[in-house]
Amino acid sequence: MASAHLIDSLQGQISSCEAQLQDLRRQLAEAQYSQQEEQRGRPNADPLAFDFSHGIHDDFRSEIEAVLSHTARAPLPSERWPLNRNEYRRYGRQLIMPEVGLQGHLRLKNASVLIIGVGGLGCPAAAYLAGAGVGTIGLVDGDVVEESNLHRQILHSTARVGMSKVDSAMVALHSLNPSVNLVPYKDRLTPETAISTIQDYDLVLDCTDTPASRYLVSDACVLTGKPLVSAAALRIDGQLMVLNNPPLPAGDTAGGPCYRCVYPKPPPPESIETCGEGGILGPVVGVMGVLQALEAIKVLTRSAPVSGDGVVTAEPPSLLIFCAYTNPMFRSIRLRSRKAKCAACSAQATITPEALTSGSLDYVQFCGSIAPVHALNSDERISAENYAKVRFDVNPFTGFEPKNDSHILIDVREKVQYDLCNIEGSVNIPYSAVTRIPARSGNTKSAEDPEWIAELKKLPEKPVFVVCRKGNDSQITVRKMKELGLDNGGQRWIGDIKGGLVAWRQNVDKEFPDY
Repeated sequence: MASAHLIDSLQGQISSCEAQLQDLRRQLAEAQYSQQEEQRGRPNADPLAFDFSHGIHDDFRSEIEAVLSHTARAPLPSERWPLNRNEYRRYGRQLIMPEVGLQGHLRLKNASVLIIGVGGLGCPAAAYLAGAGVGTIGLVDGDVVEESNLHRQILHSTARVGMSKVDSAMVALHSLNPSVNLVPYKDRLTPETAISTIQDYDLVLDCTDTPASRYLVSDACVLTGKPLVSAAALRIDGQLMVLNNPPLPAGDTAGGPCYRCVYPKPPPPESIETCGEGGILGPVVGVMGVLQALEAIKVLTRSAPVSGDGVVTAEPPSLLIFCAYTNPMFRSIRLRSRKAKCAACSAQATITPEALTSGSLDYVQFCGSIAPVHALNSDERISAENYAKVRFDVNPFTGFEPKNDSHILIDVREKVQYDLCNIEGSVNIPYSAVTRIPARSGNTKSAEDPEWIAELKKLPEKPVFVVCRKGNDSQITVRKMKELGLDNGGQRWIGDIKGGLVAWRQNVDKEFPDY
């Protein structure tokens, strides 16, 4: 048995040596050939250009040279096939799908998409469109990357905090797919620039987060004849619509509805919440951004269906509603066609290119804005710095040391925010709980009074300071408390801290969390 094992081992070594010898011979032949070419003064000679001066009859030499010359000049794969070898490898998984196929991918490759807003929606949308091989992607955003963006805006990174969002996104997208042409627009879209920016693209994605911007983008898409994929997300909810599809001229009822058809009037300004105020779950906005990319791919790859009378058709318009904490999470609502008296896309449209580019359309005024709250007089308010003197002794070695319990501090943020961070010794009475109580005069007691009102009435001599995040809800709360008679007819001081906890962090406690 030992001898058999030895024989096998020796045979293996011989086979290995023979393979090495064969490889060395090949390398030697290549080196000798290169040396001969250099000696003949042809260092860059074509390896197919053999010397036929000997051994080939003149009658055949020209024919053989012609065949070899044609072989040497044979088109590369990128010239022979619609896509080059790298594209077949990169996009192969979508190329073999009947919903896309070669023609669909070529449409993507030749398409241009404008993404307005490179945040929570725009980042995943851009990533999937670049990954799918959309030829040109325009990126519009005037903001810079902030640390609070990173939990949901997946193209940005910690190292790029402070960088323009457009530049940051281009770094990530170029790394993902260097063959995509990226066009930067590092300013916000305005009425004056909307048409000139949008008109060069085949399709637009609205990834913004304000009603004013959504109306602007939709109007510009109608005026330039571009389909629009619009989405929004807040907290655990999202919505998605494909608008102006097909993008027929204003007045053509076969065209898809626009944003004004669905929302003729903007919501009240006071009902609008941003992600900074209401919060957002990262995967929720990610889902909506991915769905935007999906709808864009569907629009771009689909051959435009034509009805029997030659009219271009599209999928019926719908509003897709998403809620992360319901089952099922998705539901769809069928939308009507273009509104008969729509200001943007009907035969009676009043929104024109001239009105848009001249700046005469004020979208902020149309949607309204929330003016700063000025509900209190100056003697009902105190600065964060002065309140710190009331609340604490500042010890240079140990920091803030609470004084005697001489007053009451009420924090009116919702409990979820109060639990994140608060000023030591404060009491949490959520703003929503305060505003639910009906107004009444004087010290009239109600059987439905919550316990905190009774507790405040037990301590009539102690002044009450109210704080919120930015100094707005606190003012309304002070007014409400006085309406409930908690100031004892003016005998007790009730006021708020100007600028709220934002001012507290900026001017008093630099280590107070910023969220």
